[in-house]
Amino acid sequence: MGRGKIEIKRIENANSRQVTFSKRRAGLLKKAQELAILCDAEVAVIIFSNTGKLFEFSSSGMKHTLSRYNRCIESSETPIDGHKAEYLHLQKQEHEEVDNLRDEITTLQMKQLQLLGKDLTGLGFKELQNLEQQLNEGLLLVKEKKLLMEQLEQSREQRAMLENETLRRQVSELRCLFPPVDCPLPAYLEYCSLEKKKVGIRIPDVICNSEIERGDSDTTLHLGLPSHVYCKRKEAERDTHSNDSRSQMGLL
Repeated sequence: MGRGKIEIKRIENANSRQVTFSKRRAGLLKKAQELAILCDAEVAVIIFSNTGKLFEFSSSGMKHTLSRYNRCIESSETPIDGHKAEYLHLQKQEHEEVDNLRDEITTLQMKQLQLLGKDLTGLGFKELQNLEQQLNEGLLLVKEKKLLMEQLEQSREQRAMLENETLRRQVSELRCLFPPVDCPLPAYLEYCSLEKKKVGIRIPDVICNSEIERGDSDTTLHLGLPSHVYCKRKEAERDTHSNDSRSQMGLL
């Protein structure tokens, strides 16, 4: 028959308790020694009896094992505590920063509503005066900016007018410095001039610039002809018209 399974509880009989303590203590120390030898492990066992008597076993010396144990405890717990403390500190800072930002947003929203003329019930007389002063300062800034933009626009227009006037003056000076040069007539104008010479009409070489100044220059530029050629053409047309008028009067 095998041994019966006993109930694990405190043994009330002192003699039986002392016998059981001695047997199990010897068995525990024996198992510890076997574990150290078989597995090449560092094993230490400390036992205190109910009377305060010390029993111990250590495969490598109790002090050496206890110092090694303390080093392992310190190296394993200290980084955890340090990281935990740092994490808690950072988390606290983040919460404080979030709370500050929320308060600032709430304050700005309230000021915006007050500037729009809303939610003014909780303001006193001095606060209303400060709000009015802020609105007046903002209005002055807007007016100054608008006036500055208008002045810039006027200065741009004046600058453009001055530049146009300068260009016109330069063009006039260049026309005076470089007189027109005789250019050969196009084929159709040369043919007309020959026909008119056969009839007896004279085409002058030089004509005054009064007609060009009067507005014929635009037509000349539009036709793509030099100004002196256009003047010769106009003079020939006038001579033809006068000759036609004389012939008509002679017939009458």
